[in-house]
Amino acid sequence: MKNKYKIEKMVYGGNALARNGEYTVFIENGCRGDVVEAETIKMTKNYAVAKINEIIEPSKYRIKPLCALHNVCGSCGWQHIDYICQLKEKQNIVKETIKNITGKDYDVEQTIPSPKIKEYRCKVQLPVAQTKQSKRILTGYYKKNSHELINIKYCPMQSDLINEITAFIKEEAQKLNITGYDEKHHKGILRHIIIRQSSNHNNILIIFVINAVNIEKSLYILAEKVIDKYEQVKGVCVNFNTKRTNVITGEKTITLTGNGYIIEELGGRKYKISAGSFFQVNPYCAEVIFNKVYELIENRAKNAVILDAYSGVSSFGIWLSPIASKIVSVEEVKSASMDAFDNLKLNNINNIEIINSDAAIAFKNMLKKGVHFDISLTDPPRKGCSMASAQTLCELTSKYIIYVSCNVSTLARDMNIFEQYGFTPVYIQPVDMFPNTPHIETVIMFEKH
Repeated sequence: MKNKYKIEKMVYGGNALARNGEYTVFIENGCRGDVVEAETIKMTKNYAVAKINEIIEPSKYRIKPLCALHNVCGSCGWQHIDYICQLKEKQNIVKETIKNITGKDYDVEQTIPSPKIKEYRCKVQLPVAQTKQSKRILTGYYKKNSHELINIKYCPMQSDLINEITAFIKEEAQKLNITGYDEKHHKGILRHIIIRQSSNHNNILIIFVINAVNIEKSLYILAEKVIDKYEQVKGVCVNFNTKRTNVITGEKTITLTGNGYIIEELGGRKYKISAGSFFQVNPYCAEVIFNKVYELIENRAKNAVILDAYSGVSSFGIWLSPIASKIVSVEEVKSASMDAFDNLKLNNINNIEIINSDAAIAFKNMLKKGVHFDISLTDPPRKGCSMASAQTLCELTSKYIIYVSCNVSTLARDMNIFEQYGFTPVYIQPVDMFPNTPHIETVIMFEKH
């Protein structure tokens, strides 16, 4: 069924929204202000999903995508939207998502733009496949809403150096008869290529994720070829993942050659980042967020005792250490905690305590000991805080909670918990960590009343 639609706005998840009377229609690859003919591909009682057949009248916000594969690749999604419009849409999405889930209408600040809107991805995770006849190694991203791999030679969201190294690895892997992964039959060795790069591009770490329990000699040869070819490559690792799963990495990683980490430097602080440790994909924008959190705390509390939850390599803790009397960083991933210890030495910091533990368990133990914090900072994964950790976090905190979220839906859910414990949002700030995508980073400050 085909219909003509005038697109009203962008919505959570990245689609455009239009209406057929009172019936909501979500349209893929749309843009606010477009007039389109679209064909319904899914219908439910409450909404439909449609695909554009023709753009009858393009929006004034519609632009030419940076990438020729934008319409098929599932990685970005918003390259066709003018950047200023992207920022406005993200502000609206944060406001509307919070209102839909909490039932309350809060003021939301204008989205802070990323310092870079292309070549900003300093970590890429590229699935690998192989053609049946020519045995050519393919890497890229999946087609939208599928597991069909789109082979990408050039991605404008990552550096030219990452693109070049990826092409070299593919070519050399094929020469060495290293097989690409066949997801359907669970065969082939090389599943993913992960590349981590420092913001100054002088440090690169490569991780080969393999479907094997032993390392073939060819992988050692490939590692040496890459590190010999590119002086920026400081190390090559192997991660073992033999499970039939969508999870990219397994539990075990070893270093094949060079170092098993890179050093990132932002704002005069140094961060050691190992293969399995979390650090922001867009370090240029990470510095913007670190400074925003610093400003929020500095304006409200002097010499505060701060809890840094889901702390990774203690990136926030190290940034905030000059304005805190003490910081306790809690992180579950052991490699990240080990990096955090090294980062304290790298930055000559002595007012941070590192705890390697599940957040909910660590919070509960601290509460039993009567520990309290002036400010708690939490930067959880996309699933948000667990119910137990959110509740205990409130009990541990006497003044402010700062929540940094990469998923506004789970953020809004957790807001309801914080409000039950007397914490009211006083500042909501979207930050564009992921330009040209619908993903949004949000910084929110709660105050206890």
